[in-house]
Amino acid sequence: MQSANSDNILAVLDGFALDNADDIARQIAENFRKRRVEKNITRQRISDLSGVPLSTVARFEQKGLIALDALIKLAMALGYAQDVRSLFGASKFNTMEELDMIRRKSGDKRAYVKNKKK
Repeated sequence: MQSANSDNILAVLDGFALDNADDIARQIAENFRKRRVEKNITRQRISDLSGVPLSTVARFEQKGLIALDALIKLAMALGYAQDVRSLFGASKFNTMEELDMIRRKSGDKRAYVKNKKK
């Protein structure tokens, strides 16, 4: 019984693990592989549909390594272009100060450091 409780606690804690770039890349690759398999598309077929070399598809699924243009082509071939297109589409904030800054900067075209008075 204790093992089941430990497994449940670990499953919950897994969702709170700190992200790093490698973990995110591997998760994206795993999600891609799952969606590809669900649609019964082989690696060779997705390579043909997307124009992405088969070796690149394999490296992506195995290691999470891929160039952005190749990722976009794969997403388009699977019907996920809009998901990629909307990446960074919505403002996100962690504090009220960030929300205030987002509101103030919403029309700006660039970021800059304000000059500090001496």
